[in-house]
Amino acid sequence: MSHAVRHVHVEHVWGTVVSIDIRLHRTNSEAPVSATKEVVEWLHDVDQVFSTFKSDSVISQLRDGRISRDEVDAGVTDVIRRCERIKSQTDGTFDPWAIASGFDPSGLVKGWAVDRTVTILEGLGFNDFMINAGGDIAVRGESAPGEQWVIGITHPEIPGEIYTSVPLTNQAIATSALYERGDHVTNPSGGKIAASSATVVGPECATADALATALLIGGVPGLQWLEAFPEYSGQVVTGKVVTSQGSAFS
Repeated sequence: MSHAVRHVHVEHVWGTVVSIDIRLHRTNSEAPVSATKEVVEWLHDVDQVFSTFKSDSVISQLRDGRISRDEVDAGVTDVIRRCERIKSQTDGTFDPWAIASGFDPSGLVKGWAVDRTVTILEGLGFNDFMINAGGDIAVRGESAPGEQWVIGITHPEIPGEIYTSVPLTNQAIATSALYERGDHVTNPSGGKIAASSATVVGPECATADALATALLIGGVPGLQWLEAFPEYSGQVVTGKVVTSQGSAFS
């Protein structure tokens, strides 16, 4: 009796594509379909709570004053606190409150949702998988027996060219780039966006996501912020110059 070696599902949600890639060489191959269903339901729940486009979402109600911060659940409170921490640690460069239409945690919440997805899959007994939410990626275990996951990063100035690849196990990687989210990133100080793209590697996707957004805005000088996040590595592309800090890129 042959078993599939992987189970892949692609879901369109949050205006992006989320791929769930579960490898089955070290787990029970009967369960990935139901596990994926649980993850997909969670992803849509996140959209219902955090969407800035849905007028009935919790975030939309918070933005226009229909509810107060005291009325939101633990998940929303967690996201707000994380946003406050990254704002403080990046000297206000990552600032979800600086958006003209009101608080917008989109620069962190995608990664936060990926982290929760990891927790769901681990809780269901899966050891080896990758979640990719529009460039916010978390991996666990192996891509194949004895092999690390290898994540390629697209060069922002040279379309289609993978300029570097990062081997990962049990980590997250997030890239924020003008080619991907140029219209969605605002410099709170009103200045230009300093970098063409920024990538951060570390244990949590939420933090990597927010730091990548901050580095895209702040550019190479922002790499100093990683001193407050010793488990994270960063890489900034400005034009065709690549500047890195941390063990993931050494």
